[in-house]
Amino acid sequence: MGEIRDWRPFVYGGMASIMAEFGTFPIDTTKTRLQVQGQKLDRSHSELRYRGMMDAFVKISRQEGVKALYSGIWPAVLRQATYGTIKFGTYYTLKTMATDRGWLHDKATGNESVWCNAACATMAGAISSAIANPTDVLKVRMQVHGKGAKDAGLVRCFREIYVHEGVRGLWRGVGPTAQRAAVIAAVELPVYDFCKLHLMETFGDQVANHFLSSFIASLGSAIASTPIDVIRTRLMNQRHVHRLEHSISPAATATTTTASATSAATHHAASSPVRLYYTGSVDCAVQTVRNEGFRALYKGFIPTWVRMGPWNIIFFITYEQLKQFY
Repeated sequence: MGEIRDWRPFVYGGMASIMAEFGTFPIDTTKTRLQVQGQKLDRSHSELRYRGMMDAFVKISRQEGVKALYSGIWPAVLRQATYGTIKFGTYYTLKTMATDRGWLHDKATGNESVWCNAACATMAGAISSAIANPTDVLKVRMQVHGKGAKDAGLVRCFREIYVHEGVRGLWRGVGPTAQRAAVIAAVELPVYDFCKLHLMETFGDQVANHFLSSFIASLGSAIASTPIDVIRTRLMNQRHVHRLEHSISPAATATTTTASATSAATHHAASSPVRLYYTGSVDCAVQTVRNEGFRALYKGFIPTWVRMGPWNIIFFITYEQLKQFY
C-alpha cells in the first residue's frame, strides 16, 4: 500500500498541468469564443464574429487588448491545481493497483492491457473533472466576457454566480464536463503510454519520445472530445437567475394607482422564471445541430487540436523531467 499512497504523481501532475496551461491559454480563449458564437437561441452570441482561430486571436487582441486572451487564467490555474493533480495522480495510482493485482499486463504478450489502461484513465478523468467543475465554469465565463475581466476578477465572478444562480450554478455543465474528461483521458493517456512504449527502442526514454507520443495522443483526443466540449461550453455559459431583485421601495409603491400597477408589473417580470436556452446535454446537442448544422459540434476544433498538441507536449515533458526526482 506504500506505492498507492505515493503523493509524487499527484504533485508532479498538478505542477506539469499548470505549466502547460500558462503556455497554451490564449489558444483556449479563442476556442471558447468560437464555440459560443452563432447560437440561434442566444441572441447575445448569435453573431459570427470570428472566422477562425487566427481571426479570433487578432480581433480579441486589437479590440480588447492582449490581456483579454488571458481572461480566466486564474480559475484555469486553480482548475489545473485540482483537476490536473487528481487526474494524473489517480490514473497512475490506479495503474499501480492494477499492476499489483495482475490486471494491467497481458499474460500472453506482457504488454499493458488497452482496456485496463482506458478504464483507469476514464475513472480518473471523470472524478477529477467533476470535483473541479466550479473552476471550469469561472474560466468559461471570464473567457467569453473578456472585456469585463478587467473589472470582474475571480472572486467577483464567483460571487456573481453564487448570488444569482446558487451552488448549482457552479456545477453547470458537470455532466458533459465529466464525459469530456473521461473521453480525453480514455484516449489520451493510454495512447501516450502505448506510443511511448513502442517508440522506446527508437528514441529511448528521452524528450523526442515524449514529444512524438504526446502529439499523436492529442489528435485522437481532439477528434473524440470536441463535440462534447462545444456542448459543455454552451451549458456553462448560459445563466439562470433565480434570485428576485426588488428595486422599488415600499414608499414608492404607495404613491398612485399607476405607480402600483407599474410596480406590480415590474414585480411580476422580476419574479417570473428565466428559461434556460438548453435544458441539458442532449437538448443542447439537438438544438445546436438543428439550428446550426452538424459541423457546429466541431466549432473550435482547430484551436482545440492546436492547443492540445503543445499542452500535452509541455505537460508530458515537464512530468517526465519531474519524475527524474523519484
